[in-house]
Amino acid sequence: MFENTHAHISTWVIALILFVVALILHKSGNKKATKIVQMILRLFYLLIMATGIILFVKFSGGDPALYGIKFLGGLVVIAMMEMILVRMGKGKKTGVFWAIFLIALIVTFFLGVKLPLGWWWIK
Repeated sequence: MFENTHAHISTWVIALILFVVALILHKSGNKKATKIVQMILRLFYLLIMATGIILFVKFSGGDPALYGIKFLGGLVVIAMMEMILVRMGKGKKTGVFWAIFLIALIVTFFLGVKLPLGWWWIK
């Protein structure tokens, strides 16, 4: 099952979709639906981390430093997604968290496709 990245990619794609849905629901003022989507998103955070840890343990021997940076970048992306949603719910500013989120997402995505398990067309 974990000979490739299908489960991991599926979980983070669904998580990004749920993140956007939670943002839209929050903007529309639907607090109950936002809370439900946010709880489902938290489940996907755990699934992302579980599949990521499995892949990290299995394949980090090839380039442990870059896989470690990608692992930390992924944790930062998850943390910023959560911080953005929580702070938006409290009516606080989120600008810095958006900047960190975007930078971490770009770096993590780039490392994900550049490393040996990534897509062949980036190498």
